[in-house]
Amino acid sequence: MKKQFMVEFELPEVFDEKIIALVPKQRNVVNQMLAKGKIKTYSLAMDRSMLWAIFVAESEFDVLELISEFPMAEYMTPYITELMFTNTENQVLQFSLN
Repeated sequence: MKKQFMVEFELPEVFDEKIIALVPKQRNVVNQMLAKGKIKTYSLAMDRSMLWAIFVAESEFDVLELISEFPMAEYMTPYITELMFTNTENQVLQFSLN
C-alpha cells in the first residue's frame, strides 16, 4: 500500500560550482518523479538551506531508493517522516461564482 512521507533535506551551507552544475539534472529528475506521482510536492527555502518534499512510496526504504536517484543526493541529508495525510487546495471543493 502506498504511503506518504515528508522528507526534509538539509542542504550544504555553500553551493560550489560542482553542486550548481547538478541543479538542472536534479530539476529534471524531480519533474519526472512529479509527473509519475512519486513526489507530490517539492519546495526550497528562500535561503537554500532546506528542501522539503512529499514522496509517495510503500516504505521508507523505497523513499531512500528514490532519493538515491537525485543527482545531488550526496550533498543532501534527508530526514524522513511518515505522514498520516496531506491536505492540498486541490482536495477542497471549489465553487464557481458564474
